[in-house]
Amino acid sequence: MPHPTATPFGTWSSPVTSELVASASINLADVLLDGNDVYWVEGRPQEAGRHVLVRHNEDEAKADVTPQLFSARTRVHEYGGAAALVADGIGYFSNFQDQRLYRIEGDGPPVPLTPPAAPGQPDAAIRYADGRIDKGRQLWIGVREDHRQADKEAINSIVALDVTSEGAGTVLVDGNDFYASPRLSPDGRCLAWLAWDHPQMPWVGTELWVAEFDGTAVENPTRVAGGPGESVFQPEWSPDGVLYFVSDRSGWWNIHRRDASGDTVNVCPKAAEFGRPQWNLGMSTYAFLSSTEAVCTYIESGLGKLALLDLETARLTEIDLPYSDFSSVRAQGEKVAFKAGAPTLASAIVVLNPRSGEATVIRKSSLLADDPAIHRHLAAPQPVEFPTPRGQTAFALFYPPKNADHRAPDTELPPLLVRCHGGPTSSASSTLDLRTQFWTSRGVAVVDVDYGGSTGYGRAYRERLHGMWGVVDVEDCAAAARYLVDKGWVDASRIVITGSSAGGFTTLSCLTSSDPAVRRMFRAGGSHYGVSDPEALARDTHKFESRYLDWLIAPYTEADDHRETYRQRSPVRHADRLAAPVAFFQGAEDKIVPPSQTELMVAALRQKGITAQYLLFAGEQHGFRQSSNIQWALDAEFYFFSTLVFRSHGAA
Repeated sequence: MPHPTATPFGTWSSPVTSELVASASINLADVLLDGNDVYWVEGRPQEAGRHVLVRHNEDEAKADVTPQLFSARTRVHEYGGAAALVADGIGYFSNFQDQRLYRIEGDGPPVPLTPPAAPGQPDAAIRYADGRIDKGRQLWIGVREDHRQADKEAINSIVALDVTSEGAGTVLVDGNDFYASPRLSPDGRCLAWLAWDHPQMPWVGTELWVAEFDGTAVENPTRVAGGPGESVFQPEWSPDGVLYFVSDRSGWWNIHRRDASGDTVNVCPKAAEFGRPQWNLGMSTYAFLSSTEAVCTYIESGLGKLALLDLETARLTEIDLPYSDFSSVRAQGEKVAFKAGAPTLASAIVVLNPRSGEATVIRKSSLLADDPAIHRHLAAPQPVEFPTPRGQTAFALFYPPKNADHRAPDTELPPLLVRCHGGPTSSASSTLDLRTQFWTSRGVAVVDVDYGGSTGYGRAYRERLHGMWGVVDVEDCAAAARYLVDKGWVDASRIVITGSSAGGFTTLSCLTSSDPAVRRMFRAGGSHYGVSDPEALARDTHKFESRYLDWLIAPYTEADDHRETYRQRSPVRHADRLAAPVAFFQGAEDKIVPPSQTELMVAALRQKGITAQYLLFAGEQHGFRQSSNIQWALDAEFYFFSTLVFRSHGAA
């Protein structure tokens, strides 16, 4: 094998091309079990982002369930999730184009269960998600979101639909702003669900309700957990009819149950997160193997683990697997299935025998990491904990540059790409991300920052961002970069910052910070469908997040003194502080962060004479799903940073 060539950081040639990143990967979500078959939903950039329900049977044959021209994706809460389910071999899914609910059986065509839009009503005005099948009564019970009154806020409810014929269905529960996780007890006599109201977000405050159910209506609803200061996640009924759920009432998302007396018991008290921020519907971190045992995943010190949980003794037995990120955990009998990934392992659908520990991968999001010619270039992250200006510590994953064919001159330190995750209530993922490897294999270090407000570290850590968005996240991203500079790991003169959605806001806020030291830290920025004016966002965004800024910044009204706080946090209002060039990437059909947000910032920069690259992608929404656009955006950002920052390298 030839010796690595001495080449400046940021200029290394790499086999991890943008074309491979965009075309050689799929998105995996929503694992399901039905009998001996495993199902999941694939998002395929190569098919213009179409989402396909896929089946893997016990003969290890894989087949698409949803045919061409159909896409199993819902727009409930805009972020969707739980668009499909399967019961006794029959599939049910929400179709993206018209948002109608369909039934599909065998090789037959999809049959609509819900009516088309009425004359004069917009297409896709009624949306469905997060359903369960009541087999005895032949009902689909799930969440509905009604947008038919265009001049009013959408109406959310829980409905029951007859799965044998087309119809509008019957409303079972309404009156709250949001609903999720309707779950029917094993005997069919009780229905549990989550609900919350503005201005709460589901990771701040939700309520768990239970009611009697006779097949046509719910009676005697009772709130059993939750409230403004408690986030409840994933209610499930055990096989013997006991209600379990995840709550953060202890300060950590732990698994609880409601005992026979109506009291709530923490099943496994632990300083770990068994829950996740509910950006999507249908999320699952635990599943029952029996009435006394469950398989579960939790996050401890920022890394995911999978374990067996004895529900009577609280004993956790960790399952030794080569993964650090788990989601969509399902179990049926002695079969467990989930999605998992690791820093150098692409996310995959895995089937596990919980007794033997034998795990079988049945689908990978990408095969690139299996190619030795690629794998030898993959960088593994190093978890770091760094001090923040508020006397606390925050966390990040640091990826040093790696390329088996190149090395840098001895006197040179690498440029650094600071990545701000979206949300902002979210976290950096430890699963292989080929976009990260695109940078590191070219000689660029990457730090993925879990700033204060990120998930995986308990409720108190999440609440650091309460009223402080645009402050704490900015301080922590700059502190992460400063820490790496002080360690002598990166070149202080070649630091750039990038982020998507809320991460784009953090990026722009760093570049327009009132602290000159923060502004000087970053030589350029990249904003992917990022918020540039939170005041405009407070006035013009979708229902799910329309009051999110009440918690992140302050309650907003036209006559409120808090408007000044919004202006202080608004990057577009402080373009006069901006001295660094910025690249913007925006979906033309984005309803979460509309193009008008980005265009305000672009106009302000160009008026000042600062370089502003603006790429508007037709047919894209919040997050790019088409392979050609993913490739274009990645190449354009690398060229932007490389030309303006990376190639102006100097000795350490």
